[in-house]
Amino acid sequence: MKLVVVESPAKAKTIEKYLGPGHRVLASYGHVRDLPAKDGSVDPDNGFAMEWEAYADKSRQLKAIADEAKGADTLILATDPDREGEAISWHVKEVLGKRRVLPKDVRRVTFNAITKAAVTEAMANPRDLDEDLIDAYRARRALDYLVGFTLSPVLWRKLPGAKSAGRVQSVALRLVVDREREIELFKAQEYWSVTADMEYDGIGFLTRLVRWKGQKIDRLTIGNGKDAEAAKADVEAGRFTVASVETKPLTRNPPPPFTTSTLQQEAARKLGFSASHTMRIAQALYEDGAITYMRTDGVQMDGSAISAARGAIANRYDASYVPDKPRQYSAKAKNAQEAHEAIRPTDFSRDRAGSGDHGRLYDLIFKRALASQMASARLERTTVDLVDGTGQNALRATGQVVLFPGYLALYEEGRDDPNPQGQQAGGGEADEDSRRLPRMKEGDSPAKKKVDAEQHFTQPPPRYSEASLVKKMEELGIGRPSTYASILQTLKDRDYVTVEKNRFTPNESGRLVTSFLERFFERYVSYDYTAHLEEELDDVSGGRAGWQQVLEAFWKDFKPKTAEVMDQKPSEVTAALDEFLAPYLFPDKGDGTDPRLCPVCQEGRLSLRGGRFGAFIACSNYPECKFTRRFAQAGAANDGADTGPVVIGTDPATGLEVSKRAGRFGPYIQLGDGKDAKRSSIPKDVPGEDLDLGWALKLLSLPRLIGPHPETGHPITASIGRFGPYLAHDGKYARLGSTAEVFETGMNAAVVKLAEAANGGGRQRGKAEPLKTFGASPVTGSEVKLMAGRFGPYVTDGETNATLPKTANPDELTAEAALELLAARAAKGPPAKGKKKAPAKKAAPKKAAAKKAKG
Repeated sequence: MKLVVVESPAKAKTIEKYLGPGHRVLASYGHVRDLPAKDGSVDPDNGFAMEWEAYADKSRQLKAIADEAKGADTLILATDPDREGEAISWHVKEVLGKRRVLPKDVRRVTFNAITKAAVTEAMANPRDLDEDLIDAYRARRALDYLVGFTLSPVLWRKLPGAKSAGRVQSVALRLVVDREREIELFKAQEYWSVTADMEYDGIGFLTRLVRWKGQKIDRLTIGNGKDAEAAKADVEAGRFTVASVETKPLTRNPPPPFTTSTLQQEAARKLGFSASHTMRIAQALYEDGAITYMRTDGVQMDGSAISAARGAIANRYDASYVPDKPRQYSAKAKNAQEAHEAIRPTDFSRDRAGSGDHGRLYDLIFKRALASQMASARLERTTVDLVDGTGQNALRATGQVVLFPGYLALYEEGRDDPNPQGQQAGGGEADEDSRRLPRMKEGDSPAKKKVDAEQHFTQPPPRYSEASLVKKMEELGIGRPSTYASILQTLKDRDYVTVEKNRFTPNESGRLVTSFLERFFERYVSYDYTAHLEEELDDVSGGRAGWQQVLEAFWKDFKPKTAEVMDQKPSEVTAALDEFLAPYLFPDKGDGTDPRLCPVCQEGRLSLRGGRFGAFIACSNYPECKFTRRFAQAGAANDGADTGPVVIGTDPATGLEVSKRAGRFGPYIQLGDGKDAKRSSIPKDVPGEDLDLGWALKLLSLPRLIGPHPETGHPITASIGRFGPYLAHDGKYARLGSTAEVFETGMNAAVVKLAEAANGGGRQRGKAEPLKTFGASPVTGSEVKLMAGRFGPYVTDGETNATLPKTANPDELTAEAALELLAARAAKGPPAKGKKKAPAKKAAPKKAAAKKAKG
């Protein structure tokens, strides 16, 4: 018997079906071992020896693999074809070896797609474990461990409120922080554009002033309204004739098929997916056999796949869309994953797979891969220059015509940011290029319809989106594409960044950690050093460097640096950060006054302080002067600052003053004074400026008791928590839509909301319209419907719900197929929960009856 080990149970079932009798396929469920989260798991003094420990939740699976290995004559390690997959195979082999159940014959196989042909071919061509890839895995894992377990304790002790710091995550965070600094330092610059609407031969077109008074006009040349009006007047007064018409042919070639990073970028741009969501969906498509392996740096496709793509293009379009020669692509990546194919469909005759997000991502992959083998697009760009009678003023019109769409008929690559250089946001010249122009020749005089002078301001560079951040990391050589999803997720999980409208904004904790690392560990968060370290790890995976030598070179400098910082007092660290951040925290006001002068007492000086919950700005005259400012309020004297309480009234019940205050964590309401004073944050949807005594007393009264639940008798309360307004009942919760609902929700509405929350949001599902109907069911008499569910599309006849298989296309579902799915589901009986509950009530009486019979 041959034991085959793969990573996921979905693959295990499929592959066992392909291999047939004589094979037992088990899943490892991903990694089975890791370095224990404790000191000493990596020993730098002993050749960086590592202490591995099996995951607690993998003990059952490891036992199952070990039990099967006892009776196997061959072990086939068929985990994923990348560094992590190689490491999992190595771990499984090590575990079986230690348990003394390792078969004598051990083989390693890899396949790029889960199809019968790919799996069969891989089994016929086994190899040994790739020691270079395993060494690269060990080096990377040891590096991440050493940085995390050496640097994080320094953060915890020297920077109160800070969380862990990772090797690559810290550098990615610096990118986000650096971009925010660029935005804050940006100063908008005024500029004007002068345009003229013209018409020739009944066709209107737009022209732009490109020369005025003999001077070439660039974007920022006209910087004020006075000059703009003068230029506008000159254009209005002039009679413009065509001086030249230039037509240039353009060719646009298709982009290569997706790699891991380009898939993440394009899915973010076009589908709004996060990197982690993209990888989860791609993993499912791969396991379903729909696409090739999704962790790859390669852009090439297998010869047979290229032939299949060219055939699919010919079937879909005509022969002109198929280039004379197959297109060959190559990438510059030099790590081992370069050997893999690009991400592509396993079958180019299959233009759809799955539904929902699965279907959308497959469609993107299919179109990109197919387009990569299509003919180039042919375009024609026309530029028309018009000059007035003086020869001093000139207008220009540009237009573009698609002569042959080529690959553009199927796919066009998305763009990251419309405003990458801090220029005027909006279409502008790019839109003008795509317009059609009338046919004109030298000497023609188009009619001038209207002249406009429009004011603009340069815009700051945009914050990073997931797509643009992944692209920037790849450009700099930071991390590797297969790690980007987890890197970005870690930044979110540690609350170092906030993502709003798909843009990354650094939080206070993220800015402070970055500043700390830049001041004390500048080398280790520098882009060049991190990229160089990645290149060294690539050299290990390629057999060009030894993993222990790479670790030794890193550790000999890193360890003394952390010891040096650890020896400093927290006050010394804060003082150093205060000096390092002075230009940001206390920028020059430009009027000669001291930027550190306290705006309240006008005597004390402001400086950075460290507190239990993080850093903040405070006055040196504390406690006499209680002015504080949040750390992230760069140079803002009042914004977010506590300039003292503002009394808004007196509580009639206690006689205590109610005051509005602003602290390091935002505005809040306080009742009375001293340590026992009651406080309540002011929610974002309550206007702080118009907050009156009534609102303040409402907030201070929370939580609000709605009453006892009619079924349980336990109280239902409404309040505001860390994640917003909510209802609470007997340890269960339901979200509310606004702060107003906290005070307005009655008993009936509360019971309904709690029930809906317990059922996973049934109200929304109840309101949903069917995707398709199939007529009455012969079993229930109710209409059979295709619905969009929380876990994918399903069919229902009013009594039974049956989920569609992942690979089923909802658009192609027939009434017969729907009834078959319902019949199969009904035959299985009620859901598992129902099965467990029913016998539980009857079990005791049955046992009791048996005892009496024996007696």
